[in-house]
Amino acid sequence: MKPRGLRLLAAALVVLLGTWAGLKFHSLHRSREMGVQVPAGTASAPVAEDVTAMPEPVVPATLPDFSLNDLSGRPTPISAWAGKSLIINFWATWCAPCRQEIPLLKTLAADWAGRDLKVIGIAVDDADKVREFAGQFKMDYPLLIGEQDALDVAAKFGMPSPAFPFTVFTDRRGEVVALYLGELHRPQADFILSQVQNLNQGHVQLAAARRAIAQALQAMAQKDADSPS
Repeated sequence: MKPRGLRLLAAALVVLLGTWAGLKFHSLHRSREMGVQVPAGTASAPVAEDVTAMPEPVVPATLPDFSLNDLSGRPTPISAWAGKSLIINFWATWCAPCRQEIPLLKTLAADWAGRDLKVIGIAVDDADKVREFAGQFKMDYPLLIGEQDALDVAAKFGMPSPAFPFTVFTDRRGEVVALYLGELHRPQADFILSQVQNLNQGHVQLAAARRAIAQALQAMAQKDADSPS
């Protein structure tokens, strides 16, 4: 099985309210700024015992209320985007997979502009580093920044010891549709967003959308894992 396929299969297994799995992170560091242990963003290939390594996350049914500072230091509540579907991406400047998915997030933000969907980045990092990084990578979607307060927000999504990156998808009613752990790729994002659209248009119920997402992502991951190098 190819390493990327393993990573995708592990990510598919931790889709919200489907089948949850644990990822064993072999690289931890102590952030001097935060004073807490956080994963350094590089994951080992999951093995069987890793599937039960983490307790099942208690993911909220609806978007929790929170507020973090934006790039200018202004407190910004997540309710500023009430009525919109959201892609909320938790990341850090030191996280390699986080950097790799930024072009996709920028593309999604542009593709969905004006269609009641917003990409929001939540950087769990030092504000000055994030501002410099955002300018370097020309990140043109809204960014919220925090250290311990951002970790507290991650905990509200059932991730008290977050592995970066992870991405939360909500519909326009604020229902949490999916939580995707690991680097996001276009096919996975497109399928999840198709289900978000179906929810927004009343074509499907939330439970059915969640099941469809879990099944589709696992199938994608398996196909990638089984394909020749």
